[in-house]
Amino acid sequence: MPGPVPDPNPHPLAGSTMKHTISVTEAARNFADIVSRVFYRGERFVLERGGKPVARLIPVPRGGRLGDLPGLLEDVPRLPVEEAEALDQDLNEARDSLPELRDEDPWES
Repeated sequence: MPGPVPDPNPHPLAGSTMKHTISVTEAARNFADIVSRVFYRGERFVLERGGKPVARLIPVPRGGRLGDLPGLLEDVPRLPVEEAEALDQDLNEARDSLPELRDEDPWES
């Protein structure tokens, strides 16, 4: 197998940031091993046919632990007070410009 290449866009919760490029034939021959590496190690694979990328095998995002939430929220950027107030005003104006919803059943004939 060709050597691993660092993933240019790693997801912080995805595990390994190593991306491998392999042929579709090699993937078929080693399918169970490759799926295990994706699942257990978080590795990523780009499958090529004729030297051109045709598919990716990447981990399915898994839910985190609830105890990790405070730490994740600390990393979320915060708006300055002035920008938050301006955003709130913009949202209120946008809501006010929407037509009122009717309380009728659209399926009723």
